[in-house]
Amino acid sequence: MTILETKETSAEKPGPLARFLKILGPGFITGASDDDPSGIGTYSQAGAQFGYGIGWTILFTFPLMSAIQEISARIGRTTGHGIAGNVCRHYPASILYVIVGLLFIANAINIGADLNAMADAIKMLIGGSSALYVILLAGGSVAAIIFLTYKSYVRILKWTTLGLFSYVATLFAVDVSWKEAISGLFIPKIDWAPDFFTMLVAVFGTTISPYLFFWQASMEVEEIDAHEKAKPLKKAPEQAPKVIEQIRADTLLGMAFSSLIAIAIIITTAATLNRAGITNIESSVQAAEALKPIAGPFAFVLFALGIVSTGLLAIPVLAGSAAYAVGEACKWPVGISKKPRRATAFYGILAGATALGVVITFVGIDPIKALYWSAVINGAAAVPIMIMMMLMTRREKVMGEFVIGGWLRSLGWVATAAMALCVLGMVAGWLI
Repeated sequence: MTILETKETSAEKPGPLARFLKILGPGFITGASDDDPSGIGTYSQAGAQFGYGIGWTILFTFPLMSAIQEISARIGRTTGHGIAGNVCRHYPASILYVIVGLLFIANAINIGADLNAMADAIKMLIGGSSALYVILLAGGSVAAIIFLTYKSYVRILKWTTLGLFSYVATLFAVDVSWKEAISGLFIPKIDWAPDFFTMLVAVFGTTISPYLFFWQASMEVEEIDAHEKAKPLKKAPEQAPKVIEQIRADTLLGMAFSSLIAIAIIITTAATLNRAGITNIESSVQAAEALKPIAGPFAFVLFALGIVSTGLLAIPVLAGSAAYAVGEACKWPVGISKKPRRATAFYGILAGATALGVVITFVGIDPIKALYWSAVINGAAAVPIMIMMMLMTRREKVMGEFVIGGWLRSLGWVATAAMALCVLGMVAGWLI
């Protein structure tokens, strides 16, 4: 369902912008949060190392990530429960606890890496203490989730996504060979080398991550709770045509936006860093620093601001998805629409995941290695989660009359198979 509601009177109808904003919901926020600081680092490395020729990977993953996210959303909207809530009702608890445990650890590591990147970006822009910025960013994110109303909070999340347009602005602030860039998007170029396939695994793992499944499904449940007339589709099948159409539009917009930002980052770094022979970028902050002498201070500032903006969006999504997963697995009351006193354990997990991320930034763990292991854990968790999701969507016991079939189901299985191949490729890389 929708995030921003427009107040109408009998004498006033919403304009085109208001109607467009009503479409934007959990799918749009989920897509934007996919481009977190660690993702920016991955896309920056891809563009710096392989130039324009790696751009096609984003177009390749777009239909797959769109399909799996729509499936996640429809599970939540149809059943009235998130991913973990459905798994605990239909699969052995041992499987659920392993998956949820992996998700919590991976998200905490990712939160730490993202906080570190955001703090370093702010320090680059205005100076000061990175440690202080980490604490302020983490505390502010948790406080906003706890103390703001659901509608106010998700409205802030939606407007935060606008900060990602800084990467589109950066793209037009540098000298791009558009012929090469467009060719790289539409003509697959494969380098038969281990480094290239490692990057494929990284790009795929960045665009399709378990925390996004949990978040979008749970946000659809939140939308049911937030609107008096909304009900799970199993209980109100008459709402299905409009709701499913809206979920699809929202998800496609969100994943298209995510892909646009990823493409902008790849082309920007290909046009600047790769062209200058700088091919080893390990983080989003390092990419911003490398841009400054090549593309100028304006591009540097825009790129750094984008790191902060996307981090402000990603931290609550990472912490929230961990809290939803743990809370549903333990059958606690969950939801950011609930008052803290009604969902104390849920908010405790959310704050705990963020606090663990803060600790990671202070104990001297290499953020690059932390992100690497986060990707490994996410990959290990993603495949069984996706398999269970695909199996659940064909069971009438779970989905009622709204079992998922046809092209959407086919794309979901292709995404699952592709993710499995990525994990196998990653394991093979260790063994070779």
